[in-house]
Amino acid sequence: MSSRDASGFGGTKGPSVQAIQAPLEVALVEPEIPPNTGNVARTCAAVHVPLHLVEPLGFRLTDRYLKRAGLDYWPYVNVTVHRSLQHFLRHMEGRRLLFFSKKASLDYDAFVYMPGDCLVFGSETQGLPAWLLEAHADRALRIPMDSAHVRSLNLATAVGIALFEARRQIKGQLAPSRPQAALSL
Repeated sequence: MSSRDASGFGGTKGPSVQAIQAPLEVALVEPEIPPNTGNVARTCAAVHVPLHLVEPLGFRLTDRYLKRAGLDYWPYVNVTVHRSLQHFLRHMEGRRLLFFSKKASLDYDAFVYMPGDCLVFGSETQGLPAWLLEAHADRALRIPMDSAHVRSLNLATAVGIALFEARRQIKGQLAPSRPQAALSL
């Protein structure tokens, strides 16, 4: 595992990143399109969620389109770059990984998310490997679409949908229960 910081990109630069332990993490396996990754990073910065990038990447981390899509939020994204999918899986051993794919059969909004989950997404053109989805069919999730004319959702859109559903559920789990008011007579 290596945390990379190229030209002010990523790493653990902002104090807010280090101070907050995120109940979720996001991983992109072999992302290919710089603006998609930049937009995902921006979303991760907005909600203090660490981002894992699994090589090979379809761009350089210093790519201007990647940095532009993330605007000036890169210092607030905790980015870890892994040299391969196998390396990432070893690094995340013991963690619950949730694999998102249009080929999965479980709907993302019917799944129960837990603090510590890592939401894993494949590349824009290949998705996640079939062997990985088959090995973890009980944690392979899909975002259903109503149109047969659309092959898939944009990667950044899919991450946003799944991440905010997981956050919504976890927030409900972590919310303190309000004491019931006693009725006095």
